[in-house]
Amino acid sequence: MSEVQADRRTDHSRPSRSAGVARIGTPLRVVAWLNFLGNVIIIGTGGAVRLTGSGLGCPTWPLCTADSLVPTPALVDDGVHSLIEFGNRLMSPLLGLLALALLVLVWPLRRDRRDLFAISWIVLAGIVAQAVVGGITVWTGLNPFIVGFHYVASLILVCVTAALLVRLQVPPGPRVAAVPRWYGVLTHVTTLVLAITIVFGVLTTGAGPHSGDATAGRNGFDATLLEHVHAWPGYALFALTLALTVAAWMGRLAPRRWVTTLLAIEVVQIAVGLYQARNGLPELAVGVHMILAALTAATMTVVVLRLRRSAQDTAAS
Repeated sequence: MSEVQADRRTDHSRPSRSAGVARIGTPLRVVAWLNFLGNVIIIGTGGAVRLTGSGLGCPTWPLCTADSLVPTPALVDDGVHSLIEFGNRLMSPLLGLLALALLVLVWPLRRDRRDLFAISWIVLAGIVAQAVVGGITVWTGLNPFIVGFHYVASLILVCVTAALLVRLQVPPGPRVAAVPRWYGVLTHVTTLVLAITIVFGVLTTGAGPHSGDATAGRNGFDATLLEHVHAWPGYALFALTLALTVAAWMGRLAPRRWVTTLLAIEVVQIAVGLYQARNGLPELAVGVHMILAALTAATMTVVVLRLRRSAQDTAAS
């Protein structure tokens, strides 16, 4: 029986409930979800910092001022910028605690579920690295390239925590292809196009008006030109995702529900992108666009992971 025929006989979008999966307790699932949501939220709070011009509300790092960990009365009296920036900074220790809790809960499974153990370490190390990059962002006066890198680092953590949620649902052991080879190749091409779209989106933002502070510089590129360049791979991404969705439902392939979700998010993302471009980049629309980009990348991560299934499922079919 071929892999595709086996997949059609069994709905592999529903993972096997093996003993390996059964060992994953509710607290671990909850903490994993909190890690994912927390890393999405920090993108939102980081966007709020930039879009309200609060990037240097706390002018130093790791302290807020040269001699105070928290905003001083003088900073607070000067406006809400220091509170917005400090609120975003508080997300890092919270995420650090969530990552540490994740590692503690995965520790008993470290021999049987090395995948979960490795991802947990990556999440913890990523949170530390993210905080350091945030400090460098302040030290460099909100250099647009560092700010962009900071966003990409946060987005990668969203993808890693999304991968963790997927791996919690599947048993350990070998995995085999759940889709035809051509479908897998097309999915990876789509992932590459998504990455290109995000990179040009970051460069476009770095050239635009939302610098995070009136004194911060921009990257020197033509923002209007970059808006168009950013849109081209975005439309290509939509076309590729549409093709993947149609093929997945026609062939009853495992990723069909998730690739449909990806398509829906992209439709909303395109609509928000067109709205903000035609209305002078309103702050709220730009912030929503940033969060949607992270959710798009997270959903793409799930689609890629659904390209393979547990060998146990194949044996059972």
